[in-house]
Amino acid sequence: MKPTPIDKGSAVTVRGLVKHYGETKALDGVDLDVREGTVLGVLGPNGAGKTTLVRCLSTLIKPDAGTATVAGYDVVRQPRQLRRVIGLTGQYASVDEKISGFENLYMIGRLLDLSRKDARRRAGELLERFSLTEAAGRPARTYSGGMRRRLDLAASMIGSPAVLYLDEPTTGLDPRTRNEVWDEVKRMVADGVTVLLTTQYMEEAEQLASELTVVDRGKVVASGRTEELKAQVGGRTLRVRPADPDQLAPLAAVLDDSGLTGLATATVDTETGTLLVPVLSDDQLTAIVGAITARDVTIASITTELPSLDEVFLSLTGHRASTPRTGSGSADAEEAAA
Repeated sequence: MKPTPIDKGSAVTVRGLVKHYGETKALDGVDLDVREGTVLGVLGPNGAGKTTLVRCLSTLIKPDAGTATVAGYDVVRQPRQLRRVIGLTGQYASVDEKISGFENLYMIGRLLDLSRKDARRRAGELLERFSLTEAAGRPARTYSGGMRRRLDLAASMIGSPAVLYLDEPTTGLDPRTRNEVWDEVKRMVADGVTVLLTTQYMEEAEQLASELTVVDRGKVVASGRTEELKAQVGGRTLRVRPADPDQLAPLAAVLDDSGLTGLATATVDTETGTLLVPVLSDDQLTAIVGAITARDVTIASITTELPSLDEVFLSLTGHRASTPRTGSGSADAEEAAA
């Protein structure tokens, strides 16, 4: 009998997950939930524990402590049943480059105990879905990087998984190919697949994830929706654009002299013709807007902005977010430790 997930509507539920590699705590009491039919982005710098988490949840390694339930199955007590309802795409395409795209998918289908007929049918469906039909008979080694990654995603979908793990799926891809992968992930989620995505790329997280969990040194340091994390870090920026750019400097001087900006100062951005004012509270925001509107100045626009996700990441982990790179990338530190 399937165990009932701890949280109703949760496809993945993790409580107190621990994994050690010698003296290194790759996971140190991780808790997280992934709601059905959504994407949870797991963010963190290299060595944070992201890949170890995916390995535990996909039954590749056993946790040392804690519990995890995926699609109703316990990852430790029911690994064989669980493997039938999950898919995994790692940082690098894992296809066999010596055989064709069709043969790769057919082989995986047979390994998943599909009949020959069903394996052929499923391979054909996925080749068409991932725009690989014309290249189906070619050896995978002749595929471009984007085609191989799409083939890898197709391979992870052979068993029609309820939950899909994407472990830094766009590492080393160029911007065009990265966008193609993002589009495919969005289609899968639209079809009801639940996705756990690990990434260091903030743009990727904002594009795909409905909720985020930030891990650092094996611990969860924050979780919530993107806007919630931005608000948690604190601080907003008021962006004021007067109709007359000559009013920028006088407005900045007035605000600084009034003390409304606190210890910070108003900054003039001459390129965009705007005044940037750091804001820490609603009361401060109200007072600053009041002081601006009290001036005999025509305002073209006035908006507030939350911190960027890169700033949130830096604040929470002390590390800057990674910039997407093309070419081969490096695996997480804990992957090497494994």
